[in-house]
Amino acid sequence: MKNCIFLIVIILLLGCNNQNPTPQQQEGYPQVEITNGLITAKLYLPDGEKGSYIGSRFDWSGVIPELTYNGHHYFGQWYPIHDPKIHDAIPGPVEEYMQIGYEEASVGGEFLRIGIGGLRKDDKPFERYGYYEMSNPGKWTVQPAQDHVTFTHELNDVAGYSYVYNKTVRLVKDRPEMILEHTLRNTGQKAIQTSTYNHNFLTMDRQPTGPDITVKFAFPVVVTRADSLITVNEKLLEYNRVLAPTETASIGVQGFNGTVEDYDFRVENLKTGAGIRITGDKPILRIVYWSCGRAVSPEPYIDLNIQPGESFSWNIYYNFYSFGTPPTAAR
Repeated sequence: MKNCIFLIVIILLLGCNNQNPTPQQQEGYPQVEITNGLITAKLYLPDGEKGSYIGSRFDWSGVIPELTYNGHHYFGQWYPIHDPKIHDAIPGPVEEYMQIGYEEASVGGEFLRIGIGGLRKDDKPFERYGYYEMSNPGKWTVQPAQDHVTFTHELNDVAGYSYVYNKTVRLVKDRPEMILEHTLRNTGQKAIQTSTYNHNFLTMDRQPTGPDITVKFAFPVVVTRADSLITVNEKLLEYNRVLAPTETASIGVQGFNGTVEDYDFRVENLKTGAGIRITGDKPILRIVYWSCGRAVSPEPYIDLNIQPGESFSWNIYYNFYSFGTPPTAAR
């Protein structure tokens, strides 16, 4: 009888876990681990058949489902169900590039999303959160090392667009810092004109989003779209209560003056003492701030305008700290 009860309990627990899969249940995806002795990070690798993410919204490279520093966790699964084709079933500091060429393409023709490839246009207006059939996956090359991983995506002739995209996720030697290094070279016949941002998806010690989480901007924030769950006082964003797992809260942000110094955000968990400072080396085009019950996301956009034969490089810096350790920019 005791054995039967034990078996029933185990079955129930497995059923619950299958409804809410955790990163530990996704070990079958191609991945690599890097460390600099202070930070340890796991990265999922781009793979059109076996990859953890094969959606048509976010860049497939640099996906970080787990990063730890000084006992704190910064990235992880924030969504309830994992499916590689769901547009936002993706953890970590991931980037989205706005689509290129959808309006000009005929139905069934190709359009471009950097870091994904050539996609097939359907008979409807572009849906940012939709799924599109892959028409040209290009070629991915991955070069792992102990403290960094370099991803290269080569794409040729998608409606006249071609590029070589390099992205390195690097852990800085002897420092609690990570750098996302990007270079996009235009090898096609048309100018690449778009914008990109990092969604970040910070999970901050796996704690719920609420009054324990604060966000500090580098400038006095002008709120252009308010949310009753969020209060902004000068440079500080705070939550009025804990968000339910399915709730979202977001605001429109203005007040930045178009300088590199504005690309500077600090997110802290007052309960656990985890902090992160995010800076960039390019001026901000616009900012959206989004959050849900399990993740917070400052989303700074930058502009891309790359003529044929030219290259453009940019970096995003992540400085991890515990309270009592002053954060410094990596650049």
